[in-house]
Amino acid sequence: MTRKKLKLAFISNDMARKTTYKRRKKGIMKKVDELATLCGISACAIISNPFDSETEVWPNPEGVNKVMERFKNASVLNKSRNVNHESFMMQRIVKAQNELKMQRKENYEKEITLSMFQFMQGENLPNTVEEIKEIHKMIEKNIKEIENKLAALHCES
Repeated sequence: MTRKKLKLAFISNDMARKTTYKRRKKGIMKKVDELATLCGISACAIISNPFDSETEVWPNPEGVNKVMERFKNASVLNKSRNVNHESFMMQRIVKAQNELKMQRKENYEKEITLSMFQFMQGENLPNTVEEIKEIHKMIEKNIKEIENKLAALHCES
């Protein structure tokens, strides 16, 4: 027989909540113990009891201190491997900004190329000296690309 799906929501009945807390806390402590035993790792659990001021730790306070100290030392030693969320997001932002810059440059070159072809067909003549200079740069760039391709073809044959 399968279990029905449990709806996760706050349990408003105090007695039911306390019972659930005790049962689930015991289950979590058992799972941490199993994980440590089966995998041969250092593990700890700290659970703050909402029904009294007692905080429970597993396996014991000294064991928790050892695991926490090891975690702190590993964090200091492996800073290069431990990327925090802020630095990860900053890297993503810089990458996105660079991609945007490249896309804008590519779009601008396509606009100039389109203007160049329209100009060569007698349509949409350039209005400013700056537009003429940009078209001239694009023509020079295209000529260099053609010369490079011709040189490569001559080298192959």
